[in-house]
Amino acid sequence: MLVTTQPIAASHTPSHASSSLTSAVSSGRWTAAVPRWRQHSSTRRTVSKISCKRVSLVDAGTGEARVLTIEPPEKLKTTVVLKARVTVHFKEKRKIENITILSTLLGKLMYKNWLFIELISSELDPATGEEKTTGQIEAKYVSNKDDFYTFEASIKVSGSFGTVGAVRLDNDHEREMFIKDVTVFPDGDESDAVSFHCESWVIDNEKNFNDDRRVFFSLKSYLPSQTPEGLKMLRKRELETIRGNGYGERLAIDRIYDYDVYNDLGDLTTANLRPVLGGSKELPYPRRCRTGRTKTKNVNGEFTELRVSDNYVPRDEAFSEDKQQAFTTKFILAGLHALEVLKVLKDREASFPSMAAIDALFEDGFKNMPAPEEGGTVAGYIFSVIKDSVFDILKGDFAGMKHMLDEILDFETPEVHQRDKLAWFRDQEFARETLAGMNPMNIKLVTESEFPIVSQLDEETYGPRESLLTKELIEEQINGVMTAEEAIKNKKLFMLDYHDALLPYVNMVRELSESRDSKVNTTLYGSRTLFFLTKDGTLKPIAIELTRPKNKKTGKLQWREVFTPGGSVTDSWLWQLAKTHVLAHDTGYHQLINHWLRTHCCVEPYIIAANRQLSQMHPIYRLLHPHFRYTMEINAQARANLINAGGIIENNFSPNKYCLELSSVVYRDFWRFDMEALPNDLIRRGMAVQGKDGKLELTIEDYPYANDGLLIWNAIKDWASDYVKHYYPTAKDIVDDEELQGWWTEVRTKGHADKQDEPWWPMLDSHENLVQVLTTIMWITSGHHAAVNFGQYPFAGYFPNRPTIARKNIPLEMGRQGMKELVENPEKVLLDTLPSQQQALLVLVTLNLLSSHSPEEEYMGTHVEPAWTAERGIRSAFNKFQVRMKDILDQIDEWNEDPRRRNRHGPGVVPYTLLRPCDGNPFDEKSEMEMGIPNSISI
Repeated sequence: MLVTTQPIAASHTPSHASSSLTSAVSSGRWTAAVPRWRQHSSTRRTVSKISCKRVSLVDAGTGEARVLTIEPPEKLKTTVVLKARVTVHFKEKRKIENITILSTLLGKLMYKNWLFIELISSELDPATGEEKTTGQIEAKYVSNKDDFYTFEASIKVSGSFGTVGAVRLDNDHEREMFIKDVTVFPDGDESDAVSFHCESWVIDNEKNFNDDRRVFFSLKSYLPSQTPEGLKMLRKRELETIRGNGYGERLAIDRIYDYDVYNDLGDLTTANLRPVLGGSKELPYPRRCRTGRTKTKNVNGEFTELRVSDNYVPRDEAFSEDKQQAFTTKFILAGLHALEVLKVLKDREASFPSMAAIDALFEDGFKNMPAPEEGGTVAGYIFSVIKDSVFDILKGDFAGMKHMLDEILDFETPEVHQRDKLAWFRDQEFARETLAGMNPMNIKLVTESEFPIVSQLDEETYGPRESLLTKELIEEQINGVMTAEEAIKNKKLFMLDYHDALLPYVNMVRELSESRDSKVNTTLYGSRTLFFLTKDGTLKPIAIELTRPKNKKTGKLQWREVFTPGGSVTDSWLWQLAKTHVLAHDTGYHQLINHWLRTHCCVEPYIIAANRQLSQMHPIYRLLHPHFRYTMEINAQARANLINAGGIIENNFSPNKYCLELSSVVYRDFWRFDMEALPNDLIRRGMAVQGKDGKLELTIEDYPYANDGLLIWNAIKDWASDYVKHYYPTAKDIVDDEELQGWWTEVRTKGHADKQDEPWWPMLDSHENLVQVLTTIMWITSGHHAAVNFGQYPFAGYFPNRPTIARKNIPLEMGRQGMKELVENPEKVLLDTLPSQQQALLVLVTLNLLSSHSPEEEYMGTHVEPAWTAERGIRSAFNKFQVRMKDILDQIDEWNEDPRRRNRHGPGVVPYTLLRPCDGNPFDEKSEMEMGIPNSISI
């Protein structure tokens, strides 16, 4: 007979609201009379075409989706004809291959039987108790549009088949294919179509050693206990396949997720030997994706993997072709790395000859910089080397990449320099950027318990612990407007503190430059910088303390000095040089800790665990999935070209070979999952307090990162809360969810194994705790990462404003000779302290690339997962979230125009837009910082 429809969300319980093809035979529900012209009088086996009201995710009348039901007449063996339409994309080959394969490919598409589809019922076969399927049916080529090909199969389904809960696909073609989606509908009536969202690569069967025929589930989300009987074994088997067995080297076509330590950053050479990060108390670290490459024992007795240029990631984690071509990350970073290896410059440490030469990079057009043989600087030569290196890698392919590369190497003036050419020199900007710049995550309040300021390091090893930032010094610098005690009590004193974090590495870093055959030119101090909160709500820097610890090897005693904004010319230059060192520390901490460690590195275990423990039909998997997009791929590329031994980060940041080791120590001593939540982070730093009403009160009212971040955090939390309530009516549902508990247990015991016994890990035993965990992960992957990533070029592109490295000790430490050089040529001393020409240009290219938005980026509040729209309650919650994000956008725009908010508005001030939500048209915005908040760490 025919059909009827059921509202998708007639109930708010998770057992309803599916959009699927359903039989009413077994349930006996929702029958409807069939129009007489649709009835068949024959008692023989008949084939019925289905017709019904339109099945859609959103009905214009009720706002509810509908479920199609098939009910054959009793005592009749009725078969229904369904159509299955598969949308396929093939991995593109380079243009040089296209001509030779085109005719062969089209022939195989149209004539060879190679794509097979199988529908799987949500019910078990009552006769056998086993899986109920249609068997494999050939899907034939129908048409193509752009790069996508459409195939269709006609499938006869028994009237008692039940709900189509999954589809299984076989690929007999010799090339892998990308399955975009599968649509199933009654033959002749596409209005009743039901989609299976796939977005996955399927390899050909000849390479499929594990008999891994791909299964895709419907958009209906199920907790494990609610899984239909016919899908339970499939759900379990899929997870087992994805986990693998922990053995063997992974191939590019694999989709196995597993863990390993960071043992592939260096190699066996003495110069590039690096310690294994993770697996020890001394150097703990989050885990990365296991590649299974052969391990070799190094001279330190550690087992390391041979570095490769293309690290394995599960197939569906790899960049799409559009993203790969848009960014060309592998090619460009490989080209830059090649430049590091090639000793192409006569003087790799050459400083810029003047500040005007730095300005000329942007104002005169970098391509016109003269080459060394023409009597100018080496800047032009570096440009040609970079360009030639990358073009050589491209080997004439991808013309669009060449055009994009030209744009990357044709530097636009960074926004901070464009608005105010002297911003890099101003104390006001130095202070403002601690609240509204590239790294607004380290400024902290000085509290009564922390004053007098004292180091926590061993005095015997590093020297006296008491800081030179004394009560008397503070009161002198704030002109006696209040005592130091009053300033602290009234929450007026703030600090950037890199003293204890950097001091243990100072001597080791300096030794890299002091050896005779050294090719490294860097230096380091431990530093503290004090700021005073003025009446207008802005910060004023009042003192910088630089410290060199004592050195037992050389017998040198501790050296330390305090610098203040001086009244004399000499003091002013020393103050500027001290700021340069602090900025190098702050920029390095930003890149290594707040950016790499806290987002990229710590998030990868969440992704691995989610894929290993949460079924793709699990509602929490579907909530988090858009926040994990492309992160594993960008991390794999970073291991190959950015954070590796001798890579771009090491060669251009002050800690040099100790960069990643430093991040491990910070992970050991400071990282806590519970403190990654924005409100908790602000409270820990004294930048906010919990009011009596439970609301957060900021210590500095005009703190743009915190102002905007809390709006985003609260919106995410409400969205996560609504989502969790929909699927978990009670706390018991959360506790009893074996997949959810397995995921969180594995995050702790495998992904962050070195910290698994810490007491601060939250338990997933309540709605509140689950929402807090989810909100924290969603915030880190979206808002936190956007705040630390997309401001890199606008703020640090003009590198005197945010140098990544300081190469020269401050003149006072160098004694008479140092001061003599400062007096004779202060600009040269500053230029010799700033990055070299080569370092500056390499960092410029890298930041310009990594601060860019992808043309296919998915933005928070605009991207919606198909599964979210299949449930009325979830759809409604997301609509509320979208409205909230639009309100936040309007609020941020209003704040940026408010003259009372001097940390984000004023002459030459860069508005704070890094946490401004997308308005739907990101590429219409003037600045990368205004384009929106991507859901995931995708660059």
